[in-house]
Amino acid sequence: MGEFARSFRELEVYRNALELVVDLHKFCDSLPKKELYCLGDQMRRASRSVCSNIAEAWRKRRYKAAFISKLSDSETEAAEMQSWLDVAKALSYMGDSEYSDFDARYEKVLGQLVKMINEAEKWCKL
Repeated sequence: MGEFARSFRELEVYRNALELVVDLHKFCDSLPKKELYCLGDQMRRASRSVCSNIAEAWRKRRYKAAFISKLSDSETEAAEMQSWLDVAKALSYMGDSEYSDFDARYEKVLGQLVKMINEAEKWCKL
């Protein structure tokens, strides 16, 4: 599992989160002008933070508690993204199917993060 990845870029959770960043940036470009710097900026920041915290966690694997802490930060940012998706849908900027797709993809990332947290000792062997 963890012992086979040489870089955070090889982690499926990182690749999934990065793909979400790209797709969310495209979605944010479609927001009304009045939301580009409010809702759009919040969504872009939170989605990027999921990825960056995974990368930071990877470099902290020497210390199990630090590794878990950074993954927990990533988990928190992914949950924040789900709340921004709720806002986008509530304001009718996002349709049901697009919302469901993004939400399901974040649920997958969240599940992957929780699994890594629960199995931290497998990832922290250096």
